[in-house]
Amino acid sequence: MANPDKEISYSDLKALKAGSKDLVLVDVRSKDEVDRGCIPGSIHIPVQDVEREFSLDEHTFQDKFGVPKPQLDSCDLVFHCQLGRRGEAATEKARSLGFINAKNYAGGYKEWSEKEGK
Repeated sequence: MANPDKEISYSDLKALKAGSKDLVLVDVRSKDEVDRGCIPGSIHIPVQDVEREFSLDEHTFQDKFGVPKPQLDSCDLVFHCQLGRRGEAATEKARSLGFINAKNYAGGYKEWSEKEGK
């Protein structure tokens, strides 16, 4: 069952992409999956690396990923994978680190690519 506090829909993600200059969209799939296609503007952090990478200081995070590290209370931190399960795991990892508003785009790249015609 979808949890609106922890998940966002395709239309919510589209709105965030259009309206938020601070959105950090994290693709947690494998490098091979990302190489076959990704949601524009996403950064790649494999699910197994989420805790390590989100524990970096702000400067190191920005140098490594090219985007500012989100604040702990940011509402603009979204994880996704192919179908939702790894994205959900990454969201839980981020929340355990204090990113209390982190969300999972449960439709994942599969839904995005279908709706975007890619």
